[in-house]
Amino acid sequence: MNEGSERTTDTAEHLARGGCMDPATKVFVAHRNLLFTVAYEMLGSAADAEDVLQETWLRWAGVDLDTVRDQRAFLVRITTREALTRLRTLRRRKESYVGPWLPEPLLTAPDVAEDVELADSVSMAMMLVLETLAPIQRAVFVLREVFDLGYDEIADAVDKTPAAARQIAHRARTHVAARRPRGDFSPTEARNALDAFQQAVETGDMQRLLDILAPDVVLLTDGGGVAQAALAPVVGADQVTHVLGRLVAAASLRPIQVNGHPALVVRLDGEADSVLAVRIDDGLITGLYAVRNPEKLARIDLETAVSR
Repeated sequence: MNEGSERTTDTAEHLARGGCMDPATKVFVAHRNLLFTVAYEMLGSAADAEDVLQETWLRWAGVDLDTVRDQRAFLVRITTREALTRLRTLRRRKESYVGPWLPEPLLTAPDVAEDVELADSVSMAMMLVLETLAPIQRAVFVLREVFDLGYDEIADAVDKTPAAARQIAHRARTHVAARRPRGDFSPTEARNALDAFQQAVETGDMQRLLDILAPDVVLLTDGGGVAQAALAPVVGADQVTHVLGRLVAAASLRPIQVNGHPALVVRLDGEADSVLAVRIDDGLITGLYAVRNPEKLARIDLETAVSR
């Protein structure tokens, strides 16, 4: 799914490059992108998702394949359980997180946007909605709504009965429906809004910036207590414009695609300073997500370094 997920497990990748893949490695590599996406959607962190895949690989490498009836389902079950364990740990950490928490931006290939359901499920706005689910609810929702797994398979992955998995899915679906973005927007709409945003910032035309922001636009800035960021949501077009003007001063802006949608990477002195993603409703930007935590930008900085 993402350009960086090609490096999820060093051992499997080494075997693949050597052209000597054993059956277990071949199966793992075939399902790697699926497993990465499951883990990322559950955790909101590409780094933690790759750690989960490493654990999945280590467990998978010790399995007797002759005893596995459905290899894909078996791998999904391992990944889900490992992700649930890590998710509970991450939730405790987030309780002491400084300021708003945003998902780690995931650099995605252009073809991800063509899969509308997948692009929607990993968008910044949707990932924030998934954060409001309990761990089991999140796992069930992702496996059912994003990957359309059957309830028997989901039940096996989360150690529940199929009937319980069905009930959890229903509650999670209702919860998400009440909180998800009001309307869908196309990549073209997002790109047009970001182009206008970039031109307004680069030319200093703040009125043009105000024209593309909804009056009640909300800006979330994630600095993680390391980078300067607002410790609470910034609400209102005037306030958001003021904060953004300071954020991108003396910086360069470059279009990229993260989480299945167009975005901007803000560079300062050649290094990634922020990643800016948007949510759009009725042609106006209603949500802005600025990730500034350096730990969450390391992957973006590395993966875009070649094409700077």
